Amino acid sequence: MARIAGVNIPDNKQIMVSLTYIYGIGLSSSKKIVNQAQINPLAKVADLSADELNKIRNLVEGSFKVEGELRREVQMNIKRLKDIGCYRGIRHIKGLPVRGQQTRTNGRTRRGNVRRTMGSGRKPPASPT
Repeated sequence: MARIAGVNIPDNKQIMVSLTYIYGIGLSSSKKIVNQAQINPLAKVADLSADELNKIRNLVEGSFKVEGELRREVQMNIKRLKDIGCYRGIRHIKGLPVRGQQTRTNGRTRRGNVRRTMGSGRKPPASPT
């Protein structure tokens, strides 16, 4: 397996798809990287030479914010919102949807499977023994 930006990317996939395994690189970014490195976008990672992998590695680490650095920046942004006490920060603190989604009926992804109606989380009565 090739290792780029601290991530093992799969050998049996095309280079464009396997670059998306790196946090911070999507399909459009991987297309740009492959075009800049002048590599066939349909080539498998296992078929690439060491020189081509080094080109890709240098492009990714030089011009993109990926993995730990990007995760740290996102967490610092969320921490800043929480510290200043804005609406979005309060929603992060409470564990509710941040971007305006309704919460009366949906919102299970953000809240977990917490049912807040009468009887929905009720345990069955104990059977006499």
